[in-house]
Amino acid sequence: MTHFDLFVIGAGSGGVRAARMAAAQGAKVAVAESRYFGGTCVNVGCVPKKLFVYASEFSLAPEASQGFGWDYQTPRFNWERLLENKNKEIDRLNGIYQKLLNNSDVTVYEGEAKLAGKGTVSINGETISADKILIATGGWPVKPQIPGSELAITSNEFFFLDKLPKQVLVIGGGYIAVEFAGILNGLGVNTRLSYRGDKLIRGFDEDVRDHLTAEVAKSGINVDLGRSPAEIKKNSSGFSVDFDKGDSCDVDLVVFATGRSPLTDNLGVENTEIELANNGAILVNDQFETSEPGVFALGDVIDRVQLTPVALHEAMCFVANEFKGLPKKGMDYDLIASAVFSQPNVATVGLTEEKAREKYNDVEIYRSSFRALKETISGGEAKTLMKIVVDKESDRVLGMHMVGDHAGEIIQGFAAAMKMGITKTVLDSTVGIHPTSAEEFVTLRDPVTS
Repeated sequence: MTHFDLFVIGAGSGGVRAARMAAAQGAKVAVAESRYFGGTCVNVGCVPKKLFVYASEFSLAPEASQGFGWDYQTPRFNWERLLENKNKEIDRLNGIYQKLLNNSDVTVYEGEAKLAGKGTVSINGETISADKILIATGGWPVKPQIPGSELAITSNEFFFLDKLPKQVLVIGGGYIAVEFAGILNGLGVNTRLSYRGDKLIRGFDEDVRDHLTAEVAKSGINVDLGRSPAEIKKNSSGFSVDFDKGDSCDVDLVVFATGRSPLTDNLGVENTEIELANNGAILVNDQFETSEPGVFALGDVIDRVQLTPVALHEAMCFVANEFKGLPKKGMDYDLIASAVFSQPNVATVGLTEEKAREKYNDVEIYRSSFRALKETISGGEAKTLMKIVVDKESDRVLGMHMVGDHAGEIIQGFAAAMKMGITKTVLDSTVGIHPTSAEEFVTLRDPVTS
């Protein structure tokens, strides 16, 4: 029986990082992948989504540039060209991931690996033993169980559409839903966004949610809140969707963006003592150990923070714990910055105002909403929101939030400052870069009333 020091199931960001770093420590490592190298992020997530966001933003350039003296002919968009170039880039990245593994002397198995029992996995008819097994299978889109749900697509299929539809219904109100709605709207598609809640991106700061919900509606997307789909039916021109409020709409395409669940199907969990949460996530301790000795898990499949950089960092912690001989420790999940590539962008780090008020006695809020300089001449009506949450007693900055152009780029730097314990006094003493939107974070002097 072939034996490895480490066998990794899943060649996404976390799995590949763990495999490479363990091999660099001299371990004999194998990794199995049943779909595509690079996982969700590279193939049907972060990378193609950001490319599509870029494509959709170009549609605004001709009109916005007129105030700056430019005149363009009516632009034409070619979906097939975008799809072809996106596929070329993804193929290039797939090759890079595979090359990284090969250059690290990691053995690669292409196929579906399954836990076969204590310290063993089966793949392609072969049983393999390993001292340690790491599960990094990621997540998978979920669909609500309603009549006709099989007629709709998810984010996975969206990236491979043969042609761009004219009318689309996006169902959901989280970051994937608002990103996809923005992409479609920017590409000229008549876009309707339907969500059961009263405002978008649940879990974010309430001011951010209010601001984004208003800006998305202002962009031309038909934002339809407080309703859920009840049934999807095929008709002569496309699909008819009935809602729980009694109304309906006809569209060419229905896209479910209603969340993702940990991918543990056909993994052979039943052959082990691994425990699962109600949503299928693998339960692990702070060192990513499951309840089955010698089996570990990290990334989206453990459903802690579903972000690619988090999976990468978890992988580094796992390797440090298991292959570097260092004292074992867990990952610090505090102050993880994140971004939503909606239009406008959202970025955040630290506590929301609501969470801060639950934990601290006296919280001060600094907030500003304004039209960025570019909008004043372009004629645009988009507004930027910036918000700082401060613990008044210690002066420490607890949270920073932004809705506006380049929010992710701006918040990334402030995230490092917050990890270092930045105070409001330090922000106030920082000289801003003028004229930028970012300088607003260091010029907000007066707290707003609650």
